[in-house]
Amino acid sequence: MTRITLPPDAPRRTDDPFDDAFLRKLEYLHIVSRKVFAGRTRAERRAKRIGSGIEFADHRDYQPGDDVRYLDWAVYGRLERLLLRLFEEEEDLSIYILLDTSASMATGADVGAPAKIDFGKRVAAALCYLGLANLDRVSILPFAAALSPGGAPARGRARIFGILDTLRAIEAGETTALMQSLATLAKQRRRPGLVAVVSDFYDPGFAEGLNVLRYHRFEPYAIQVLARADLLPDALGDVEIVDAETGEARPVRLTPRVLDEYRRAHAAHLSAIDAHCRRAAVPLFRTETHVPFEDLILRVFRAGGFLR
Repeated sequence: MTRITLPPDAPRRTDDPFDDAFLRKLEYLHIVSRKVFAGRTRAERRAKRIGSGIEFADHRDYQPGDDVRYLDWAVYGRLERLLLRLFEEEEDLSIYILLDTSASMATGADVGAPAKIDFGKRVAAALCYLGLANLDRVSILPFAAALSPGGAPARGRARIFGILDTLRAIEAGETTALMQSLATLAKQRRRPGLVAVVSDFYDPGFAEGLNVLRYHRFEPYAIQVLARADLLPDALGDVEIVDAETGEARPVRLTPRVLDEYRRAHAAHLSAIDAHCRRAAVPLFRTETHVPFEDLILRVFRAGGFLR
């Protein structure tokens, strides 16, 4: 049985979100993933490339500088067009885990439920570990007002400890620029792959951001983390509402009617996210922070596609 063991000199914190109990859950998730994907080739993915490969896949037009050895002369004889042969080759899968660290993610802590950022860290850590154990190339990239450059892609199960240290150091703050952050990823990371976006998706640019990833041949997964207070605020009376990201404050009298209007508006926002993800064929997984994070992870890879 695979076991994750902390290094002997690793400090143990009583408030550590990645304590021994968390590591045991990672072991459990890895074992389940191996059973679900038993018999499949791991860490491999087919891509169309020029040159020798497993099997012929397609043609593309010849461009100056291409290797003339791969010209299809039979096609040239029939059509008088210079076309290159493309073959299916196997390559490692790149996985990018984008964690929203904006100020809105710091909210939501309640009895029996962590703040959204802490829940998101656990989700990000679990997805990273499953990718590393699957021998994929994994990058953890926090974002808020901008996308963090992150480190070099990691590979291999032992790299999880460095990723956990990175996640421990993250604090939520700043405003959200989801679309700009996803556009930066598409521009900087030339190697397409799977992109898991862990966020509360309160930035109105979510649709454009996901579209940018799809346009650049990335495969986005939307993982929406919500707190119970996001869905069912229960305050009443005269209160001051403060925007968690901008600091803007506004006095409001909360009545049952106002709360009903809020709930309808919030439900409409969630429906808009659902509709866009359906149209764009983007897998969407929504959860609340009082739900065990491992239940969400099981939903993600049982839906298929995330682990190859």
